[in-house]
Amino acid sequence: MLFDSHTHLNDDLLFSKVDEIIKEAMTEDVSYFLCVGYDKTSSLRAIELSDIYLNVYAAIGFHPTEALKVTADDLEWLESMLSHKKVKAIGEIGLDYYWDSTYKDIQHEVFIKQLKLANKYHLPVSIHMRDATKDTFDLIKKYKDPGIVGVMHCFSGSVESAKEFIKLNMMISLAGPVTYKNAVDPKQVAKEIELCHLLIETDAPYLAPHPFRGKENVPKYVKLVAKEIARLKELSYEQVALITAENAKRVFHIK
Repeated sequence: MLFDSHTHLNDDLLFSKVDEIIKEAMTEDVSYFLCVGYDKTSSLRAIELSDIYLNVYAAIGFHPTEALKVTADDLEWLESMLSHKKVKAIGEIGLDYYWDSTYKDIQHEVFIKQLKLANKYHLPVSIHMRDATKDTFDLIKKYKDPGIVGVMHCFSGSVESAKEFIKLNMMISLAGPVTYKNAVDPKQVAKEIELCHLLIETDAPYLAPHPFRGKENVPKYVKLVAKEIARLKELSYEQVALITAENAKRVFHIK
């Protein structure tokens, strides 16, 4: 049993062949998928897929690189969809200074508004963070209800920063980079952070794990992430698969 806690089956690269992708993943122990939106179109697709497939759930929201385009109407629409029974999180949301750091204030505004919606509807958040660790931490600390759990998606920070996010009731999600030979921080996080705080994901179609690095990623490769964490922790693959899946089911309120 594996739970791919962050995948973009709604991406153009995967959407047209999603049935085949899901079937292949299920033959590789993947039992659950959280399909994550990043704008209105992808969020609608995530909901559509969750309606079709019993084991696919949706996260909807606006990625920080979309912040300049987000309108009040978009946020009203987002709120209107949060009552859908298969919507299990708001995401992916957050801050990204890598692609553009010139409109930080607008990124902050959109992020804060979505955090407040998560508080209002008691939903977890899936957080994208790139080159923005301090500001992301500060805004989560200030605006997220500490009683609501969240996920640091595709975490690439240090063990020390992971521990600080855990104090804010955030789970640490590891993806394909933990399998890369030169990925010092993700490997150290996998070793030192207790399994009860970890999730696994693919972020498909991006960041395929070794030995498929640079190629199209798909959910069945989440098994490779689990196996590498098991190796680093000196645990069985079955332990890692089971516990990370149970963690995800608890975070996303899936029975």
